Amino acid sequence: MGKIRKIHSSRVGIKIPLEDEINNSKFVKPKGRTKTRLKKEEDEEYVDSNLSSKILSAARRQLQELDDDYPTLEEANPRRRPVTLGEPSGSVDDEDDDDDDEEEDLETDTFYDNIEIKEEDEEAMEMFMNKNPAPRRTLADIIMEKIQEKEAELQSKMTDVNSIEIQDIDPRVKQMYEGVRQVLHKYRSGKLPKVFKIVPKLRNWEQILFILDPPKWSAAAMYQATRIFASNLKEKMAQRFYNLVLLPRVRDDMAEYKRLNFHLYQALRKALYKPGSFMKGFLLPLLESGTCTLREAIIIGSVISQNSIPMLHSSATLLKIAEMDYTSANSIFLRIFIDKKYALPYRVVDALVFHFLRFQNDHRELPVLWHQAFLTFVQRYKADISTEQKEALLELLRTQSHPQITSEIRRELQSAKCRDAEVQEMETSSF
Repeated sequence: MGKIRKIHSSRVGIKIPLEDEINNSKFVKPKGRTKTRLKKEEDEEYVDSNLSSKILSAARRQLQELDDDYPTLEEANPRRRPVTLGEPSGSVDDEDDDDDDEEEDLETDTFYDNIEIKEEDEEAMEMFMNKNPAPRRTLADIIMEKIQEKEAELQSKMTDVNSIEIQDIDPRVKQMYEGVRQVLHKYRSGKLPKVFKIVPKLRNWEQILFILDPPKWSAAAMYQATRIFASNLKEKMAQRFYNLVLLPRVRDDMAEYKRLNFHLYQALRKALYKPGSFMKGFLLPLLESGTCTLREAIIIGSVISQNSIPMLHSSATLLKIAEMDYTSANSIFLRIFIDKKYALPYRVVDALVFHFLRFQNDHRELPVLWHQAFLTFVQRYKADISTEQKEALLELLRTQSHPQITSEIRRELQSAKCRDAEVQEMETSSF
């Protein structure tokens, strides 16, 4: 049985017209109650039109004041505009996109201490430099020689694996890379053209580099190119890139500005990604030229000292430097590698001993860099030399001496416990 609905007393006695009563029975009337929750949400999502117009007008005034006080990027530097090659930026390869903007506008950052070199130090360095250095060969010189050989012998390819490969280039490909060349001349930051990233994978990549004209690249472009080539080239090809492209650019930059650009400094650090190629293609040719200046040795030496290098590559480099004709720059790099405190093989230790003993009959006044390298070697490896070598080094101190350093070297040698003495003690203790 249904519930009896109670009739309110307020409704009793109210007369409603028949027409209104019929309409009320046909149509549903909306309830008078409103949900305040919905209204509250609407108030939070939307702002009154009058208030929004005031906010927009205030924002326009502030923007106008900023435009009056500070010029836009194009007005401040009209030459710095994005250069495109006719293709959208989204078509560029994304393998290195995460690191494209990591070095943007950092030329003014401090990445090594300011170097102040005195004139007497430079004169002392020049005394031991090569007076008749061999002419420096660039990538353009080698390419031109190979082109002339190709025209003379009518060959499309070279049979030697280690030689530069010359091929006939399609005019459209050449025109495309000439456009890339213009981009690299003005490059500051951002993505690189996709066709440039595939250059290390080409068989005639040296010939393409000749078209791209590396000496005119910006410093930021040289850094990006070093990253790409160090990652994609094999060891021998990376060695060629370091020797023909990176080394001349670094030396020219330091000779022109008396310091090294930040992007080129970072390029040297990236070049150490392949330490064997860096040593054979950059460091050893620099020292073999006999013209390495004090400034170049200090800056490049800071790159080596701040980065980790495998022991085998460092040992081979120490062995090569010890056997070279002496220059003051050799002492700087010897001291840097010795300070890394590697467990060197006895062959390398012996080569370093013979390197210093070569100057026993040298009547020239050796620079203080030589004595510093000698002291560093004795401090680190005095326990790895033989008794005979110890006596020879003490004899060397009688002819080559320094007022402050020689006494320290003699004290280290006299307190040294040589390697053959340790072997004899182990043999006697076993019996």
